[in-house]
Amino acid sequence: MSKTEHTPSNAPIKTYPCPRCGKPTVWADNPTKPFCSARCKLIDLGAWANEDYKVGAEDTPFSDELDAFK
Repeated sequence: MSKTEHTPSNAPIKTYPCPRCGKPTVWADNPTKPFCSARCKLIDLGAWANEDYKVGAEDTPFSDELDAFK
């Protein structure tokens, strides 16, 4: 038995915006999901490495002690 996909030929193609550049991108068979290209993926990785993005957090009681190690 073989598997067959039953998708109508007039089914809408699902797209989403690239989180880096906003370009509409097709979801199916995209090896760089959620980005539109390897370039956008690497630019985003570089932004994380440069600490352009930050995750917010509340100070803990030990925050002052940790700051002493900087």
